[in-house]
Amino acid sequence: MTVESTAARTPRRSAGSKAGTTGTKRTTSTTKKAAGAAKSAEPALVQLLTPEGKRVKNAEFDKYVADITAEDLRGLYRDMVLTRRFDAEATALQRQGELGLWASLLGQEAAQIGSGRALRDDDYVFPTYREHGVAWCRGVDPTNLLGMFRGVNNGGWDPNGNNFHLYTIVIGSQTLHATGYAMGITKDGADSAVIAYFGDGASSQGDVAEAFTFSAVYNAPVVFFCQNNQWAISEPTEKQSRVPLYQRAQGYGFPGVRVDGNDVLANLAVTKWALERARAGEGPTLVEAFTYRMGAHTTSDDPTRYRTDDERLAWEAKDPLLRLRRHLEAANHADEGFFAELETESEALGKRVREAVRAMPDPDHFAIFENVYADGHALVDEERAQFAAYQASFADEDGGK
Repeated sequence: MTVESTAARTPRRSAGSKAGTTGTKRTTSTTKKAAGAAKSAEPALVQLLTPEGKRVKNAEFDKYVADITAEDLRGLYRDMVLTRRFDAEATALQRQGELGLWASLLGQEAAQIGSGRALRDDDYVFPTYREHGVAWCRGVDPTNLLGMFRGVNNGGWDPNGNNFHLYTIVIGSQTLHATGYAMGITKDGADSAVIAYFGDGASSQGDVAEAFTFSAVYNAPVVFFCQNNQWAISEPTEKQSRVPLYQRAQGYGFPGVRVDGNDVLANLAVTKWALERARAGEGPTLVEAFTYRMGAHTTSDDPTRYRTDDERLAWEAKDPLLRLRRHLEAANHADEGFFAELETESEALGKRVREAVRAMPDPDHFAIFENVYADGHALVDEERAQFAAYQASFADEDGGK
């Protein structure tokens, strides 16, 4: 029975009452239709390894990992284990007061190692401040990542030495840098590609929208790699976007794809595909690696204040390292000797990182005031004096620190 015929057979009400009832019914109907449409349009997720470590087929992307060997798989696992060990050591060093801050990648190893190993040497990377796994793939020594977080340098490595740009703290700006660099590659006639990493939170920044526009209009050879770890600090993704992030690419005129961010093989395959498109002159691609940040946003964050233990435990069951280890064991690609040797190598890396950080100088607490203005400024002078007084308040009676 239609809404109109129901209204005709009921006692006459005021215009306001009738309109309200009809509006409610129509709204409910519309809501149900929208919910049904949303359910039928669930995002397609590219996956080659299940959480249980089972290899599954994908007609479109299998060919990009068709030649992968058991040695290659062990190498990917080694990359993820050592990256996680380095990351854990850096977190511990921050807790011990050796670093001012640290942004952990815990849980995002597969997205970073998979995409990082898809790159050619002549490709160029524009990271955020969390791409420790990609830095590892590019040959940047892990200890060089820590100077900035200790406050003793502004980067710690030559970007052109590894085609890996310095970490970018300003949210989203590296996507514009990557787009401009990619446009330059086209002008130079080179066949290399550029990849820009950013998070789901950065996808809300205007810089990212501008980068999408320019890259599409100029057909720039750039891959936008969004690690959707589902939390922009304490803000969940569903409060930032009404559609899955990869679908935004459609509005700019280039393809987007969502990949299982905890599946290192899928990330490797999808990124290879996107990079090949870029090198072939087919323009940009948006890759959304759907993953989860298992730790805090940074060491100054407390994720227990805004998310549940149940959510974290559910994602721990999809751990990228555990997934690949299960596959290696089931396929007899690795034995206990391999895992034991890797554990020894992992501990040695942790020790080297500890010693390197503790050998670094203490940061110059007043350097922050030196380069604000070329000719000095009265307000900066005042703030410097206030900070000096604050520092002096920690001195003991003997004048020591």
